[in-house]
Amino acid sequence: MNSCGNKADAEWVTTAFNRAEQQLSAQLKVVPEPTAYPRTIGKNGKLKATPMNDWTEGFYPGCLWYLYEYTQKEEWKNAAIKWTEPLEPLKKLTNHHDIGFLMYCSFGNAYRLTGNEAYKDILVESARSLCTRFNEKIGCIESWNYRKAWNGKDEWFFPVIIDNMMNLELLYFASKVTGDTIFAHVANTHAETTARNQFREDYSNYHVVDYDEATGQVLHKATCQGFSDNSAWARGQAWAIYGYTMAYRETKRQDFLDMAVHTAEFWLNHPNLPEDGVPYWDFNAGQEGYVPDWNYDPQQFKVVPRDASAAAIAASAFLELADYVSDGEKYAKAAEHILKSLSSPEYLAEAGTNCNFILKHCVGSIPHGSEIDVPLVYADYYYLEALLRYMRK
Repeated sequence: MNSCGNKADAEWVTTAFNRAEQQLSAQLKVVPEPTAYPRTIGKNGKLKATPMNDWTEGFYPGCLWYLYEYTQKEEWKNAAIKWTEPLEPLKKLTNHHDIGFLMYCSFGNAYRLTGNEAYKDILVESARSLCTRFNEKIGCIESWNYRKAWNGKDEWFFPVIIDNMMNLELLYFASKVTGDTIFAHVANTHAETTARNQFREDYSNYHVVDYDEATGQVLHKATCQGFSDNSAWARGQAWAIYGYTMAYRETKRQDFLDMAVHTAEFWLNHPNLPEDGVPYWDFNAGQEGYVPDWNYDPQQFKVVPRDASAAAIAASAFLELADYVSDGEKYAKAAEHILKSLSSPEYLAEAGTNCNFILKHCVGSIPHGSEIDVPLVYADYYYLEALLRYMRK
């Protein structure tokens, strides 16, 4: 195990990992069989798990793999395998874009840490499934199937969400291990089209861009989980920083690195970023000039909820981005600041609480009225990933 630069650094990271081990050990006792995958706390205060073919199941085995990577204990490896392998049927999933989250966070880490060739084959087939949603005319992978916008009028025929940048890692992997350039072509084209159409002048992004399938033209730029169509939904900003940093790693393309830096600078320089580095669920929530289409009640949100999941994703991205630019120290420092905040009692759950999730104070979707100020499994996943990246530095 790598050690950090000084003892004080090592201590808070060690404490965080120890807490993660305590929490997930207890959680595995509550959900002993991988039939439904831990996701959050339900409105009844009990652990809520999701069946297969939602979008979050891959994060749970991913957390177990990260604990194995940190501890090198066989028990974590065995648990990770047990929770990864039942997801194999999802390699054929073609009805939404989240197969990258489902398969790369689980089987991707499994292959990286074990070298099991069967896992590689599953990942390649998963990448083929993801490519079925690519439209060459538009230059994007379709994220969701047809749906309506919050205003009840606009119809989204080919909606592409910023989250989709995260699923490109699966495609780059498939290109590397097969030598087939089609996967990288799809990933690069998607990233290029997204850079062109999904960002504003200040490099904040729209959550959803809807395209005309016949012409490839942009029809709508909107939000689904953010405050308003013109606001900066925090997790969406984090997906962009992470997605373009990863795309640069895989391609060494300067335009992708430029996007990563621009999106990182938007985040770090935002006047509404709280002192502890953990953002409000939307950078513009409740501000003048931002009008939601959903039924927003300001009385309900006298205190704007934070989103620790967005913070964890951003911290992990900043640590990688720091390696690619000459002034990377500022990104490394920003990540450390976020991670120390997340590792404080404010966000790190006490052992045995929080339905045995690691982090508190996350937001799923406030417009949908779901998962508000609760733990989320993907927050835990990117938190552990960020801690491992921090340790390696």
